[in-house]
Amino acid sequence: MDCSIRQLKGIGARKEALFARLGIHTITDLLQYFPKEYEDRSHIQRIADVTLPSPVPVLVCGTVRSVQEIRPRRGMTLLKVLVTDDSGAVEMTWFNQPFKKKMFQQGMTVTAFGKMEWAYGRRQMNAPETEEGAAEGKGLVPIYGLTDGLRQKDLRKAVQAALQAAAANPSLLPGWGGGRKACRSRLQTEQAYAWMHFPPSRTCQQQARKQLAFEELFDMQLGLLLRRRREGKRQGIKCGPNGKLLKQFVSHLPFTLTKGQVQAFLDIQNDMESEVPMQRLVQGDVGSGKTVVAAMALAKIVENGYQGALMAPTEILAVQHYEEFGRLFRDMPVRIALLTGRTSVKERGILLDELKNGAIQILIGTHALIQDDVVFQELGLVITDEQHRFGVKQRAALQHKGKAPHTLFMTATPIPRTLALSVYGDLDVSSIRDMPPGRKIVKTYAVGEAMRQRIYVFMEKLMKAGQQCYVVCPLVEESETVDLQAATALYDKLRLSVFKKRRCGLVHGKMAGKEKEKVMEAFQNGEIDLLVATSVIEVGVNVPNATLMLIDGAERFGLAQLHQLRGRVGRGSQQAYCILLAKGGSEETRQRLQWMEQIHDGFVLSEKDLLLRGAGRLFGCAQHGLPDLKAADIVQDIDLLVAARDRAAQYLNTMVDETQIANVLQQRFGENFQGLWNN
Repeated sequence: MDCSIRQLKGIGARKEALFARLGIHTITDLLQYFPKEYEDRSHIQRIADVTLPSPVPVLVCGTVRSVQEIRPRRGMTLLKVLVTDDSGAVEMTWFNQPFKKKMFQQGMTVTAFGKMEWAYGRRQMNAPETEEGAAEGKGLVPIYGLTDGLRQKDLRKAVQAALQAAAANPSLLPGWGGGRKACRSRLQTEQAYAWMHFPPSRTCQQQARKQLAFEELFDMQLGLLLRRRREGKRQGIKCGPNGKLLKQFVSHLPFTLTKGQVQAFLDIQNDMESEVPMQRLVQGDVGSGKTVVAAMALAKIVENGYQGALMAPTEILAVQHYEEFGRLFRDMPVRIALLTGRTSVKERGILLDELKNGAIQILIGTHALIQDDVVFQELGLVITDEQHRFGVKQRAALQHKGKAPHTLFMTATPIPRTLALSVYGDLDVSSIRDMPPGRKIVKTYAVGEAMRQRIYVFMEKLMKAGQQCYVVCPLVEESETVDLQAATALYDKLRLSVFKKRRCGLVHGKMAGKEKEKVMEAFQNGEIDLLVATSVIEVGVNVPNATLMLIDGAERFGLAQLHQLRGRVGRGSQQAYCILLAKGGSEETRQRLQWMEQIHDGFVLSEKDLLLRGAGRLFGCAQHGLPDLKAADIVQDIDLLVAARDRAAQYLNTMVDETQIANVLQQRFGENFQGLWNN
């Protein structure tokens, strides 16, 4: 059956295009386009009893006493409709909607819904929703997200038609009988969807949402667990016990590994010594030492006769890894190479030949690693750093350059373990919670604009003592819509007036790669005292002599980003500072900055960030192949998520039809789930 929304009455080519803007193409899509809120239209209020101005829309009913059309100026019309009940009168107004005049006649009864205020000596309702007759008892009316050209009336009518179509053909409903049976759903699915869109009460809506959320999470977890099962059937590379190279690597480390680093590597070691390809996520706070753990994994794969690859999201970070690995593997028989978009044609040709014949054992790079002409002799380990910055297809492309290689993902955006296990359902998770000894806590202060000059004085004092400073801005150019200093403007002000005696540099995302790298290198080498930058430095800058970071416009950043930025200082032995300069903001902003002052554990901050922003915005569900959830919220529904995962695991222990499940997931999640399913 063609389930295009064109099959619904009243939807032609024009409306089809409008619905497409909302991501609605099929009847199934429409059924899953849930209201963003509901308006209570269950009770008609007497006009005189409405509190002015009404904080929420109200429902009133009365008799039309007059209909007046005014033309205040050329090209403008104003329609005034006076409605009364036994308590008083209200004037309803519409601008530039002359067609509405035909809808009202003196003496007719009309019901109106909207906000009421006092203006020009009388009660007024501006552009309320109206219908003829007394329409009390509609209960909760859905409010949908719209696009230009679509009205709430259009959405409601289309959804009602979709519900009728689903009643006649249940296959239009997302999900499937086996899944609903496994979920032990109480409501009929048709009823649950009807109550999600047109609930008779809040209780009914909550009951429906909980059931549909559980079914949605069950299907998501079923897909993740089934992918895991498929991975387990693949024949991987079974590494032998740790040998001479790895022992030499550890003995040459100038520091002692933390308990978290040791445990993370033991997890990796067990994975690599099994026949099943490793699929592991190592998450740790900024500066927790994930790079060393990755290097140990690479040492293990190299001494087993295979090659390793590490892909970083930026050239700066790739270069940093290359330099760090060069130090870690110094005087060891390991050949390491760097491949980025800026590698010359000649160098690239030589490198690719050496990679293909096995002379290069570890290749570090950016997206350049996934190009077709990059061929490994025998790739055994793939590491993706800051994995949430890559799409599913990009990560899969690198993995496919080997025959079932071990795969390690790293992220400095930690999330609570329970959530990680459920979100990254096809991965094992290792968390590095402790920090290397000797690391001082970065003293963090949230201040207002009045403190700016005092901050500059403090920065001058630090630079005079030979230390370096960052200033971070969220914008690159002046914006008329955002009252915020741009990096370019602030840079000019600081170097020309505030810090005329200091060597200042500027780096931002719009600069050419070569130019950006030159500035970053100068800062790392101590040739620049003050670096003004956008959040491009969030990842990949390690300057131990940098002791202060001023984040100008801190209210524009999320908790995870602020914490990432703060992690750029405090890399040396000296006390470091992070100053969050905010220019107003909401209560949420104030709370966020307060947490930054008080909390230095990235895992704890991530929990706070999840509560404030939700999971999708924190780590990007679509980026790792997870679908955009419709009824469920990963953070608020964490208990449902865990229960759904358990239920899905139980179901997979029974006889299952993988083809049927794949079809179900395709119908429910569409292309968003295909990347994860097909990897």
